[in-house]
Amino acid sequence: MTGALCYGELGAMFPAAGGDYVFLRESFGRRIAFLSGWISLWVGFSAPIAAVAIAFGNYFNSSLPIELQSSRIPSVLAITIIVVFTWVHIKGILFGAWIQNVMTFAKILLILSLVGVGLTLGNGSFQHFDVPLSYSHIFSQNFATSLIFVSFAYSGWNASVYLGSEIKNAGRNIPASIIIATIFVIFIYLLLNVVYIYAVHPKEMYGVVEIGSLTAVHLFGGKIGSFFGMVIAFCLLSTVSSMIMIGPRVYYAMSRDQLFFKIFQSTNQKYHVPSYAILLQAGISIVLVLTSTFYAILMYVGFVLAIFSSLTVLGMMILRSKDPDRSRPYKTWGYPLTPIIFVIGNLWIVIFSIKNNLAAFSWGLVTVAGGWLIYEYFEGRFRTLVMFGKKRR
Repeated sequence: MTGALCYGELGAMFPAAGGDYVFLRESFGRRIAFLSGWISLWVGFSAPIAAVAIAFGNYFNSSLPIELQSSRIPSVLAITIIVVFTWVHIKGILFGAWIQNVMTFAKILLILSLVGVGLTLGNGSFQHFDVPLSYSHIFSQNFATSLIFVSFAYSGWNASVYLGSEIKNAGRNIPASIIIATIFVIFIYLLLNVVYIYAVHPKEMYGVVEIGSLTAVHLFGGKIGSFFGMVIAFCLLSTVSSMIMIGPRVYYAMSRDQLFFKIFQSTNQKYHVPSYAILLQAGISIVLVLTSTFYAILMYVGFVLAIFSSLTVLGMMILRSKDPDRSRPYKTWGYPLTPIIFVIGNLWIVIFSIKNNLAAFSWGLVTVAGGWLIYEYFEGRFRTLVMFGKKRR
């Protein structure tokens, strides 16, 4: 919520395609902005698309009769839905937005139905909430790491800032969309978790990825449970669709600034969308599906995104000082406490995530280092060094 309040101010100030990339360019300069865009390509969108697509495949597979289940099904389905929604969003922003709106509306109805039917007709127990709690756990490594998974459940909370140039009355609608949507998702997320705990004792959840399917089976039995597992799988599709639609606007903005390959600023003549950028993102997502697991991708995504979203919010504070006269249609409520809470919370998650998972941290460093090399290339520094070497010889 604190992040949404801060991003609302930034989105209203800079209603342009690109989101964090644009904000960081204004506050920290081109290098940090490019690294943010590079991270968006790999970690911000392609990796979450792969992770959610894998989750969809896992849910779908677990909902099938045991004799039909296969370890290959999740990967095949994940790649299939990435290809399908890539095609949908290449067909144009209006067509893609219509599909997205229909799926989002259906997802909300399905989740509310699961909550309502589960709590009134399901076979659960409120005694599952009666477990010993210790507030000391809040300051443990495991709790901090678990917040990566919690924050992933809110993926897309800042999505509208990436489409700023395509939003009418952006100064009002971007902050409103982020803040209202985040409040609504908090409400839905908490309701869904109430149903999960009502159905399944917390001890039984340990190590389970498809918790929705397990919940449905506990509430309604095998056959109806499998049906609700399919429902939950369907709900994941709108998340894949939204990220496929939003991400390419970042690579498009980078290319427009001559910090990425020129081809990615090209738009489809018929549908006016950055089709090459959409295809690039799809290709990386498919590679990640084939080479990683759901858990590995989430750990990789979590701490890297936390770092760059913190930098974005810090940039908002810098802009308050550096450019106080700039028009701000919306100002962050609770400033400066709001951005400070957001940054400290993210740093806490990052520190404990690194301690718990050095492999993910290493891959994150490799990704950032690769981005730095690409940036130096596009700024011409490598070419300058080559020319200098030739002259000396």
